[in-house]
Amino acid sequence: MSTPRPAAVIVLAAGEGTRMKSATPKVLHRIGGTTLLGHAVRAARGTGAEHVEVVVRHERDRVVEFCAAFDDGLVIADQDEVKGTGRAVECGLDALPADLSGTVLVTYGDVPLLTGETLVALTAEHEASGSAVSIVTAHLPDPTGYGRVVRDAGGRVERVVEQKDASDDERAITEINSGIYAFEAAVLREALAGVGTDNAQGEKYLTDVVAIARGLGREVRAHVVEDVWQTEGVNDRVQLAALGRELNRRVCERHMREGVTIVDPATTWIDVDVAIGRDTTVLPGTQLLGATSIGSGAVIGPEVTLTDTEVGDGAEVQRAVARLAIVGPGATVGPYSYLRPGTRLGARGKIGGFVETKNADIREGAKVPHLTYAGDVTIGEGANIGAGTIFANYDGVAKHHSTVGRHSFVGSATVVVSPVDIADGAYVAAGTALTADVDPGQIAVARTHQRNVDGWVERRRAGTRTAAAAAEALERGGDDDAHDDAPTSESENR
Repeated sequence: MSTPRPAAVIVLAAGEGTRMKSATPKVLHRIGGTTLLGHAVRAARGTGAEHVEVVVRHERDRVVEFCAAFDDGLVIADQDEVKGTGRAVECGLDALPADLSGTVLVTYGDVPLLTGETLVALTAEHEASGSAVSIVTAHLPDPTGYGRVVRDAGGRVERVVEQKDASDDERAITEINSGIYAFEAAVLREALAGVGTDNAQGEKYLTDVVAIARGLGREVRAHVVEDVWQTEGVNDRVQLAALGRELNRRVCERHMREGVTIVDPATTWIDVDVAIGRDTTVLPGTQLLGATSIGSGAVIGPEVTLTDTEVGDGAEVQRAVARLAIVGPGATVGPYSYLRPGTRLGARGKIGGFVETKNADIREGAKVPHLTYAGDVTIGEGANIGAGTIFANYDGVAKHHSTVGRHSFVGSATVVVSPVDIADGAYVAAGTALTADVDPGQIAVARTHQRNVDGWVERRRAGTRTAAAAAEALERGGDDDAHDDAPTSESENR
């Protein structure tokens, strides 16, 4: 037997969200790597509904722009000047086919923990019961701010009353209306036509549909959820942070149950789209963001931030930042490395301490161990880049690319002035400023001769502590015995 699916899901995202105190529309604030509205759309898509619609009004163009980029199959409906959730749903129905029949779900763009599974269960129970309206409800110890579900003497749902319109007895009710509904499409259309604005807010309440449906003799049922977090909406930044923490807790728990070791979930943040293989260990202070993908048996952390980055099986990344980068199987990164977009580190390669890379293709077994900038460069298999090397890729106008061949060696403190090609099996001497290509088997040396100029400190730095120290050393006949064989004049060093 196939799972029932709704004919349409209407996601309400027209509100201003003034309590966020933000220039960004409330539904475009982010947790878990996507916007609140993105989470809501994913839950709606999880029902398999033929039509998924977003109702917009506040900052309409920005919200529509997000919708187009996130899911170009969404139906967009505009709410007019009439306020209220009832009017928002009415505008949503007007944008759907006039002959739409079946179940219509209504959800919100600021309820990020609601799942597609819950909406599917709501649809199945609604259709199996033959109800005209089904309401997602929950019991809260403190229901302040929520509409209350009023039941009759037989325990059936009679109506929903908003807090501002509720009596003292009604405010004492702990069963709250989440605002998430399943409706029979025909009943919803008919009932909305009869909803007015005679209430404390002067708005067209969707909740009034419940009483109207009951007046028509139709069944109204409650779909009670135990997971109260799924009914929680975001009204301010305090709630945004609370829901973000809870979402992250659930994401971490899911990965741990699938075979990932997360040493300290409280300091580990993982976005919802991140993939992690079994037997990987994630150490404290780690952030795995965007579409990051990590293989099995890897060690990530401590203090690592990876954004849209791919890490292979068995790789190790510690105290590093990477964005739009690839780290191959068995490779090592860190500590204190910065992998900028376009970095590709091959299998068993190494990017070491205080190394920055950008558009760098570092191939299998190649090493960039420490204190290096490697930008716009291809480093061949097994090559080694000495400490303090700089690939000077920018001439002030354009970026240029250099190549280091297989099993070649670039000595420490080298400046590679791009574009140059260092062939396979070549050497570059330490301290070289390389401006020309190097052929296979060659060693390139590009240094000036050392000159030791006598008396320079006495003439140019007279009166300083350095000059005093030099004078004392000269009186002793030299600083120490270790320098007895060093050249002492400019002529001796030529």
